[in-house]
Amino acid sequence: MSEFIDLRMGFFTDTTLCIGCKACEVACKEWNQLPSDGYEFTGDSYDNTKELSGDTWRHVAFVEQFDQKSDTGRWLMESDVCKHCTNAGCLDVCPTGAIIRTEFGTVLIQDDICNGCGYCVVACPFGVIGERQEEHTMGKCTLCYDRLKAGDTPACAKACPTESIQFGVVDELRERAEKRLSAVQNRFEGAQLYLNDPNDGVGGGGSIFLLLDKPEVYGLPPNPLVPTKDLPERWRTAGIAAALLLGAVVLCASARE
Repeated sequence: MSEFIDLRMGFFTDTTLCIGCKACEVACKEWNQLPSDGYEFTGDSYDNTKELSGDTWRHVAFVEQFDQKSDTGRWLMESDVCKHCTNAGCLDVCPTGAIIRTEFGTVLIQDDICNGCGYCVVACPFGVIGERQEEHTMGKCTLCYDRLKAGDTPACAKACPTESIQFGVVDELRERAEKRLSAVQNRFEGAQLYLNDPNDGVGGGGSIFLLLDKPEVYGLPPNPLVPTKDLPERWRTAGIAAALLLGAVVLCASARE
């Protein structure tokens, strides 16, 4: 993480408060002028959005956990978004420098530099990034970078009527998430935090989630790993090996003389 970032900003999404209203989706679409997803239901609960993509930067997942025999159960709802990873694979592999770390610690795709190659798509363990159909560049949540620069709150968090989506300084959000988990664990047996650990496979997220079941129930990878996390160490190892090989070549040449 850049030393020039004073306060890293991000999201804490508390799914215990989500009512599935999709206000966040609408606010995101309107503010960022993203095209509609249409009005056809997917057949997967009450969902017309399907998933995150280049033109959908917020997606409210509906998970139905009902016993058909007894007709008892519960709804799980979760507003998904880019994780703005500490170790961002998309940023590491971008060949044009279109993906940057902003002064707010967020991960941003610059449309005017992106060539749409798609390297970032395969480097993201969450399947967040996709092609923007009209621009033919890659797209994902910007954490409303333009609003942040103006000192405002991201559109999704501002529109959320239950404060399920909370915006703030990441370190403070992590503490808030821990306190909230302690408060609800007695009520929700499967409650757990997701991407709150700086030592996980992505170095912790700039988007933190309180879930009521295992991550995979929501379509999230249980143990996400950025493929480029160990890249610096691999380059160091390769450099040492190359130096040793060069040294051996020089010694052989000297011996022949």
